[in-house]
Amino acid sequence: MIPALLLISSAVAYRVTTGLLIHSGASWLSNFAPLAAIALCSAAYLPKKYKFSVPLVTLFISDAVINFRYGAPLLDPQILLRYFALALVGGLGVLLQNRASLRTLLPASIVGSTIFYMITNAFSWLSDPGYAKNLGGLIQALTIGLPQYSATPSWMFFRNSLISDLLFTLLFVISMNFGRSAESSRARAARFRPAAAG
Repeated sequence: MIPALLLISSAVAYRVTTGLLIHSGASWLSNFAPLAAIALCSAAYLPKKYKFSVPLVTLFISDAVINFRYGAPLLDPQILLRYFALALVGGLGVLLQNRASLRTLLPASIVGSTIFYMITNAFSWLSDPGYAKNLGGLIQALTIGLPQYSATPSWMFFRNSLISDLLFTLLFVISMNFGRSAESSRARAARFRPAAAG
């Protein structure tokens, strides 16, 4: 329970901080967040009750803080779709839980980033009247977006998402492997001590 709470609080603090910095002019941080990596790795590594709750609670808490700060609604169709897309990324992690490693999770991270990006941007294209409802409008949604919403084009959101998902997945897997090796070292030391005393 403590590692899950630490993960949630760290991710919330990171996402809220970057969310505030982005609106203060640090647009290069747009979409550079650990949420998809947490969704993927939590589903691959954590016990059943934390697999989906950790990333979704993290998203909800950080959304609540950021949206309150900027007067945005907490729940709307776009936000609900983000929860759905994050759950799909978690589904990839569940599929890989029996063979979770850098070799499987790094490519899955790229797939997860792509799934999240395609779903959320396709929904924006379908729901926002600013986009033409044709192939050109879809390409605009996936590449440059609508200029009135952000100075950051859509492709940069995707680039930042790919980079951050790979980086945070790498950190998560290294942390899990380090924790497991430390735990097995302690277990070996505990087995050795009574034998040496006897």
